[in-house]
Amino acid sequence: MIIIPAIDLKDGKCVRLMQGDFGRVTVYADDPVEVAQRWREAGAGRIHIVDLDGARTGTPCHRDVIERIARSISVPLQVGGGIRDSAAIAAYREVGVRWVIIGTAALEKSDFVFDVCARYPGAVILGIDARDGRVSVKGWREDTGETPVALARRYETSGCAAIVYTDITRDGTGAGVNTAATKLLAESVNIPVIASGGVSGLADIDTLLEIEPAGVIGVIIGRALYNGSLDLAGALRHAARAGVRGRYAEHPRGEKK
Repeated sequence: MIIIPAIDLKDGKCVRLMQGDFGRVTVYADDPVEVAQRWREAGAGRIHIVDLDGARTGTPCHRDVIERIARSISVPLQVGGGIRDSAAIAAYREVGVRWVIIGTAALEKSDFVFDVCARYPGAVILGIDARDGRVSVKGWREDTGETPVALARRYETSGCAAIVYTDITRDGTGAGVNTAATKLLAESVNIPVIASGGVSGLADIDTLLEIEPAGVIGVIIGRALYNGSLDLAGALRHAARAGVRGRYAEHPRGEKK
């Protein structure tokens, strides 16, 4: 299970929203680069970055900040928010971003998604955000009638690296991950799923570890890290120990198969 700390950018600062509501924002740091360095020092193997302003406007707004982060640490970055054309992807890849996340464009421009997945093999992640079981786009401001499973199935053959699945109603609340919806999505497609939204402590990580065999490969954690209810280094150790226990439970003598 990959534990991925989140950095959400708004007006150049590191923030968290409550349930995707731009009217309920908490600023946690003025310098996102320092935050990224903190997560690196804690042992992060990947960092999730969202350009919230870009998600609303439809074009990246924090390329300079993200470039500074990419140049200041060696930790791979996955970046989303306003990435709706090839130029945006090329610009991020040029500064060292490992994965780009496509959300709104996945609903509106299927040909574009297949094209960039072919052009950047293994570097494109689908961002599927849902409210009450239906996909939401354009910075979580527009709800659609599409289900996450139906949208994901469009891209079974695209070659995308993963799906980041966010339950908007739980995001920033600490109410726990929507494991039922996450598991359903993972079981419905042959694309690895990264869970997002609602993590508050180690118990949520344990719950996700139980559905890891369904294809849930990671979890993004935001507010819980910023408010101190979860320690990143401790979460990484916990997930690593659980992974070892799981492997030995399956193969008690440690045999590799």
